Amino acid sequence: QTHLVESGGGLVQPGGSLRLSCAASGSTLDYHATGWFRQAPGKEREGIACINRSDGSTVYAASVKGRFTVSRDNAKNTVDLQMNSLKAEDTAVYYCAADPDLYCSDSEPQSRDFRSWGQGTQVTVSS
Repeated sequence: QTHLVESGGGLVQPGGSLRLSCAASGSTLDYHATGWFRQAPGKEREGIACINRSDGSTVYAASVKGRFTVSRDNAKNTVDLQMNSLKAEDTAVYYCAADPDLYCSDSEPQSRDFRSWGQGTQVTVSS
């Protein structure tokens, strides 16, 4: 059983940056595809990024490509999401998810493909 915990959320001004971290226990993220999702009030959950197991290849949704970067630290067993040039529309609860059998190829990861989920961390972009 993979247990995931997100951290790093908070309040940031438009144009600012935040770095989210997804820490895993119970398994090794290097052997999982790890995705980042977000859900804004009144909207469906959106897949925004994924880093694949082993080869570390990444995919990004068009809404965040060029601004967000997903990376994995195998020594810490974490997957981070560096978010730059934040906009008000990035405000949401951000979740990480992992699955050992998935290979992300679509630009928008799908929630149904991931077995393990974190509890989420709030990101608010506001002046």
